[in-house]
Amino acid sequence: MNTPLPQPKSSAKPSWLRMDRRYGSQFAKTHAIIQAGNLYTICEEAKCPNQGECWQHGVATFLLLGDLCTRGCSFCAVKNGRPEPPDASEPERIAEAAVRMQLRHVVLTSVNRDDLPDGGAGQFVLTVQAIKSRLPFCSIELLIPDFLGDWAALECVLQADISVLNHNLETVPRLYRKVRPGANYPRSLELLRRASVFRQDLAVKSGIMVGLGEEKAEVMEVMRDFRSVGGCIMTIGQYLQPTPAHLPVERHVHPDEFAEYERIGRAMGFRHVESAPLVRSSYHAWKHVE
Repeated sequence: MNTPLPQPKSSAKPSWLRMDRRYGSQFAKTHAIIQAGNLYTICEEAKCPNQGECWQHGVATFLLLGDLCTRGCSFCAVKNGRPEPPDASEPERIAEAAVRMQLRHVVLTSVNRDDLPDGGAGQFVLTVQAIKSRLPFCSIELLIPDFLGDWAALECVLQADISVLNHNLETVPRLYRKVRPGANYPRSLELLRRASVFRQDLAVKSGIMVGLGEEKAEVMEVMRDFRSVGGCIMTIGQYLQPTPAHLPVERHVHPDEFAEYERIGRAMGFRHVESAPLVRSSYHAWKHVE
């Protein structure tokens, strides 16, 4: 008698992760503005599942300093390689796009640029200045790398005219070596602490992914850690494998569990918790400042 072979675990996405991919005219307008400016967005480079919704809403998250990252995190779709020097025209091109898109809240992020003396902090500042010169009443959110713990680079960014400082913790400490090689949980937590102390008027924000093999108790411990260093906005979303070469999804977390994390976060004292399967760092970011 033949023994049946074990069946592979189904990779099919549950119903709550299926997205409407019908895009309207505003999506095309957003795409045209980004193309005209020869700009990068994290929406495209990281294969964000919300690109269609956000671009149809007329918003996008601009990616500074090219599309090549000096790190190779095993969860991230952004390409790894040797980047070009910073483009001096990039800040003005982003500012022009923000004007054309009529943005009231701009989100800027970047690839990791461990090759630069300041980790790219100067390009963040120049871009903020360019946007503010064109849109003085627009709020700006920065999603920054850890600058390898260069606190002078962090302070440079914190002195800019911004409303939100975001740095993602990404996952629980136990999984850092697998998920975030090159990063360091205590260093990221210290960055967030310094931001909240240096600028007490600033909304300090962070986010994590779930579904990578973490336990619920570990997620809540990260939430407590972040709240203890002054965090006030937190995002929690489902990890989705961008390509077969990236880490597999260990578990599709049910929407009820995300709702539970939101309730727990509110009880901890967070001003806002955005927690749902398709949530990403910049998802509904304009609402976080409102």
